[in-house]
Amino acid sequence: MSLETLETCPVCNNTSFENFLNVTDYTVSQKEFTIQKCITCQFLFTNPRPDESEIGDYYQSQDYISHNDQAKGLISKVYGIVRDYTIGQKVKMINNLSNGKGKLLDIGCGTGNFVNAGKENGWNVFGTEPDPNARNAAAAKTGNIIFESIQAPELISEKFDIITMWHVLEHVHYLNETLDWLDQHINQNGTILIAVPNPESYDAANYGRYWAAYDVPRHLYHFTKNTMQKLLGNHGLTIQQTLPMWFDSFYVGMLSTKYKGQKVDIPDSIKTGLVSNWKGRSTEEKQINTSSIIYVIKKK
Repeated sequence: MSLETLETCPVCNNTSFENFLNVTDYTVSQKEFTIQKCITCQFLFTNPRPDESEIGDYYQSQDYISHNDQAKGLISKVYGIVRDYTIGQKVKMINNLSNGKGKLLDIGCGTGNFVNAGKENGWNVFGTEPDPNARNAAAAKTGNIIFESIQAPELISEKFDIITMWHVLEHVHYLNETLDWLDQHINQNGTILIAVPNPESYDAANYGRYWAAYDVPRHLYHFTKNTMQKLLGNHGLTIQQTLPMWFDSFYVGMLSTKYKGQKVDIPDSIKTGLVSNWKGRSTEEKQINTSSIIYVIKKK
């Protein structure tokens, strides 16, 4: 399987990198991948990485839960329960951020649970999903056409009031092109919501190379608040606020303890999750530092 190597930093175009961490793909291949850091802007990215034509092989696992609605095992069942609750919270969030229920695009919609909840709530919904099995499941669930990518001809002239990427941006090969597309297709007063793991969280530091949210090689990039701000600024976008994802620290902890010790350590997962959430909380805007962060983004 061929790998491609990034020669320039996607954020600042610098060409000098240093190795940050070697991480194993525990989900599919058991191969080790390197996360590098840009010396200039500190951006973290998996390098080298599978190219776009071959990355799909690294998603072929029953353990890749976002592409599979069938809960098998403790971790999958916990994920399903939490997902159902958080979908309701996400719908409330987009309702609060919008002056009406207009057009909603969910990029990387998986099996369609969130986009379907948006439709049932009165939104005019659109979805994209590259995985064919998940895309078919989403189409069946919503009764809508789910497009393979944002490059679908039907989306060329569309503009949206809300665009969401729930743990998706870290997966896309064409990072800057995707952000340009977002800037061009969000309404002037619209809102983009991007949720990504946070490698500066307490649980990331605690589990180190076993931290499940590194998820190499599927996660091509590993965003900190500073590098996310720089990257978005390059595309005429700005962060309005950051919001926590409280449950992610516990789910990631369960997976991380499994990777580290061959089985899930529930007490350790709960303890680490609570500490991570406590340390990551903040009353200051843009200072949330939890296991995963939701970035609320507007045009400049």
